[in-house]
Amino acid sequence: MASPAPIPIAPSEADWRAMTPAARERFLIAVNDAFSDPLRVMTEGRPHKRAKSRAADMLGLHFKAMGRVVYVAEEMAAVYPGVETFSPDVLAVLDVEQPDDDERMAWVVADERKGLDLVLEVLHRGDRKKDLVDNVERYASLGISEYFVYDWGKQQLHGHRLASPDARRYQRIVPQGGRYHSTVLDLDLAVHAGSLHFYQGLAELIGSSELIDRLTGMIESLEAKAEQAEARVEQVRVEQARATTRETLFAILATRGIACSDELRATVMACDDLDRLQAWLLRAATSTTVTAADVFAQ
Repeated sequence: MASPAPIPIAPSEADWRAMTPAARERFLIAVNDAFSDPLRVMTEGRPHKRAKSRAADMLGLHFKAMGRVVYVAEEMAAVYPGVETFSPDVLAVLDVEQPDDDERMAWVVADERKGLDLVLEVLHRGDRKKDLVDNVERYASLGISEYFVYDWGKQQLHGHRLASPDARRYQRIVPQGGRYHSTVLDLDLAVHAGSLHFYQGLAELIGSSELIDRLTGMIESLEAKAEQAEARVEQVRVEQARATTRETLFAILATRGIACSDELRATVMACDDLDRLQAWLLRAATSTTVTAADVFAQ
């Protein structure tokens, strides 16, 4: 069986500076091709894709709403000088703008002048040793401040943090009440109900799909209330028309001297059929005879 394309080793910073723009682009294309190799991608599975996309989406929406400048990307290759390139499921870099027309092909440390601040990996069908052991050493050695692993299969979360900017060995983040605090994001992470959740204090972050669902629900609720209000207005209008028709009918009967027994009066008051009430009214006003029998004939 064929093996996935090899992961390129990034040039040193000096070699990167010496490369022409075209050569740099060719290298980045080779990097992205390696990480998009179907033999490598297909092992991840749909739950893996959904989890990391949802996480990146929620973080992006949150920071945009809060006005915080945080660069968040999903499946973007990271190019650190002189080491094997890698493509985290989700990466975050503080104080870097993320334009809508972002043209970055990868996060190139030599160009950006800074490395990643946080990495989140989603472990589904991939190499457990890579995410839970190897990457713990790798990301710490690269100076990435925080590293989280969402173990989808076991529904567990692992958090790691550098104690200081100069440290190159992670310390485990101890959860508080089931939540793992990220100092980089200033958010809490937790796993429950089969998915990864982010919290700012007591408020839970939502993604685009949840936001659309909520807005759709609000719109549907407003539409339903509007329809109910319209129905109530129509009901009041019809009832007022019935009352006016009854009063007018009795007034015409009295004016024309047509006797109306208590039984007929009760019939008129009990009738909710506006068309029938209006028919009686028309007869009362135009009948050439002056008997109740003619007015109320069926």
